Amino acid sequence: MATTEHARTTNTIKNAEEARDELRTALTAVGIKLPTLSLDAASLTGDAARPLVTLGRCTPEVARRLADVLRTCSP
Repeated sequence: MATTEHARTTNTIKNAEEARDELRTALTAVGIKLPTLSLDAASLTGDAARPLVTLGRCTPEVARRLADVLRTCSP
């Protein structure tokens, strides 16, 4: 049972890492870099990890650039 839970947790964390990497790639493609884009360490702990992607902090210029990109994607 513990091995199954460990495998599930490992897969959950791997999935979160892949999501973080996909977001980083997509942001980079439109010229945006969030230097602290990462997984939230606290969300990785406990019996059943529930990883969260931390977007991190950015300059006002980067925030505006991100807002501009999102506006071009909205219907």
